[in-house]
Amino acid sequence: MQEKSRFKKVMSSTDILVVAFGAMIGWGWVVSSGRWIQNAGTIGTLLGFIIGGIMIYFVGMTYAELTPAMPKVGGEHVFSHKAFGPTGSFICTWALILSYIGVVCFEAVSLPTIMQYIFPSFAKGYMYSVAGSDVYATGVILASVFTISIIVINILGIKAASILQTILTLTIAAVGIILVVASAINGSADNLEGQVIIGDGGSAVKNILSVAVVAPFFLFGFDVIPQVAEEINVPLKKVAKILLLSIICAVLFYGLVVFAVGYALNSKGISEAMEGSGLVTASAMEKVFNSTVMAKVLIIGGLCGVITSWNSFLIGGSRAIFSMAESKMIPGRFSKLHSKHKTPVNALLLIGVLSLAAPFFGRTMLVWISDAASFACCLAYCMVSLSFLILRKKEPELHRPYKVKHYRFVGITASVLSGLMVVLYLIPNSGCSMTIEEWIIVGGWAILGLSFYIICKRHYKKQFGTLALEK
Repeated sequence: MQEKSRFKKVMSSTDILVVAFGAMIGWGWVVSSGRWIQNAGTIGTLLGFIIGGIMIYFVGMTYAELTPAMPKVGGEHVFSHKAFGPTGSFICTWALILSYIGVVCFEAVSLPTIMQYIFPSFAKGYMYSVAGSDVYATGVILASVFTISIIVINILGIKAASILQTILTLTIAAVGIILVVASAINGSADNLEGQVIIGDGGSAVKNILSVAVVAPFFLFGFDVIPQVAEEINVPLKKVAKILLLSIICAVLFYGLVVFAVGYALNSKGISEAMEGSGLVTASAMEKVFNSTVMAKVLIIGGLCGVITSWNSFLIGGSRAIFSMAESKMIPGRFSKLHSKHKTPVNALLLIGVLSLAAPFFGRTMLVWISDAASFACCLAYCMVSLSFLILRKKEPELHRPYKVKHYRFVGITASVLSGLMVVLYLIPNSGCSMTIEEWIIVGGWAILGLSFYIICKRHYKKQFGTLALEK
C-alpha cells in the first residue's frame, strides 16, 4: 500500500476516541432510559446493554483488525472491495452512507425539539404539519444555523472538528458523572423495588432481550474511525485498541446512566416523568438535586450528545462519499479535496444540503429515516464481518498490525449477530420490522444507488471500482 496520504495526518489518540464515543452517545441516554427501565427493569436494562454491547464488540473486533491492516480513507469501502470486489464494495458503502446521512438528518431535526424542552415557548412561526409533526420557522432557522456552522468547521479541517468534538464530549461525560455521583449520594436502593428486573422466568428473559436487540442501535458510531484512517497520526496497532475502548466506554456510560436513573426514581416517579416531558433522565437529575435548573443542565448535556453524534457521522459520511467518488462509483466531483485544508469539501456540502432540507419534513419522517439508517448500518456491519473472514483466507499474508485471536469464532459470531439484526428488520411482526414508509426510503436509496452503478460503470468503464491504492 502507498504510504503517501492525500489527507493531513493530524488526529491524535484523544481525537479518535472522542469522535467514536461522541458518535455513540447521542440523545438516546436522555430520552430512552425510562422506557428501557419500564420494559426490562434497571438491572434488566444493564444486562440487555451488556448483551448488545457484546454483539457490537464482536463486530468491533473485525474492524480492529481490518482498520490498521488497510488504513485508507473510506474504511469499509476498502475492506469490502478487497473481499467482494467492486459490486460488493458498492453495496456495503452505499448502505453505510445511508446510515450516516440518516443520523445526520435526524440530529438536525432533534435540535429544535431539545431547544423546546429547555425553552417551552421556543416554537414560533407555525408553517405546516407533516404526518402529524408541526414544523416551525424558529426550528428550521436554528437547525440551519447549526448545520452551516458544523459544515464550515469540518471544511476547515478534521482537527477543528475534533476540537469541537472533544469539548462537547467532555461536557457530556461531566454531566453524566454528576448524575451518577449525585444519584449514589441522594438516591436510594429502595427505589429499585419492583423495577430490578421486570417479569419472571421466560418473560424476564424476553424483556431483557428486547433491550439487547435495540442496544446495538445506540452503539453505532465506532465505525467512523476507519473512515478517517488516513488522517490519524497514531501507531496502527493503537488505533485498533482505541476503537475497542470506545465501545467499552459507550456501554459503560449507558449502563451507569440507567442505574443512576433507577436508583434516583422509583417506578411511580419514572411513570410520572414518562407521562410528562418523557425525559426521565432529566427528571432523575432534578430529583437528586431538587432543582429544575439541574434538569436543564442535563438536557444541555444531551444537546451536546446530539451535536457530537451529528459531527461524527458527518465526518464518516463525507469520507465514505469521497471514497466511492474516488473509485468512480459515483460522480467524480465528490472526490474533490479542499486545496488548503485537504477535506472532502463537495461531499461535506452534499450532506450539508440534505441536512438543511431535513427540518422542513418534520420529525415524524425523520424517525422513518433513522430506522432505515439502522437497517443499512446492520447490513454494512454484516458485510464487513464477512470481509474479515474472507480476507483471512484470501490474503493470509496481509500485514495485520493488530491480529484478532480465534478469528473464525470472532468472524462467524460477528457475521451471524449482525446478519440476524438485518433479518429481524425484514421479518414482519418481529418487533423490528420496517414500516411501509421505511421500505420506501430503503427502496428509493437502492434505486438511486443502482442508477449510479449503471451510469458510472458505463461512463468510467475500466476505471469503475478501482481503489486509489491500485492506481
